[in-house]
Amino acid sequence: MTAPLRLAVLISGGGTTLQNLIDRVAAGLLPAQIVGVVSSRPEVQGVERARKAGLPVEVIERPKSFGGPGVTASQTLFPARVWAAIRGFAPDLVCFAGWLHLLPIPEEFHNKVLNIHPSLLPAFGGKGMHGQHVHEAVLAAGVRVSGCTVHFADDTFDTGPILVQRCVPVMDHDDLTALARRVFAAECEAYPEAIRLIAENRVSIRGRRVVISG
Repeated sequence: MTAPLRLAVLISGGGTTLQNLIDRVAAGLLPAQIVGVVSSRPEVQGVERARKAGLPVEVIERPKSFGGPGVTASQTLFPARVWAAIRGFAPDLVCFAGWLHLLPIPEEFHNKVLNIHPSLLPAFGGKGMHGQHVHEAVLAAGVRVSGCTVHFADDTFDTGPILVQRCVPVMDHDDLTALARRVFAAECEAYPEAIRLIAENRVSIRGRRVVISG
């Protein structure tokens, strides 16, 4: 029997995606084990969720620049500290789950980092497009469908090879809350599906295209 896929999960907020993965693993519905959580903020519900589940948590705050334009030395150390924490968990796969920071990916983790985005990429992606900002843009554009995308993360926002997408309708009466709820329900299915495909060794990447065997 194949050992469960070891997951390190990165969060910056409420941890609802993390909770979904915790619940799926606990129910035996996901062939994976969450071996650690990294949060970029100390006092968020996601940290409480992780600790309640008995998961190791590392909090690594991203410093803010107070000295005018440019990047401070402490900011340049942020990615190194994050990856040091991740390496300490020895994961097979890194899962961004509401992680809000661009994180350069070392060669050893190339094609081993997943992200989930609340739209059908490449639409409504890029810097600043996260959470309700995405749903606001979707409603303002008047599109008839939205959804979610699980993709391999690279060194820019929302541009890596796409693994799984799920569509949801955009209803005439939708507001932010209604659309966000429908998209999140799709996310709760899409992210475990993507992780399961990787755990089953069914995923290969050819250029920008993900090929799923079987």
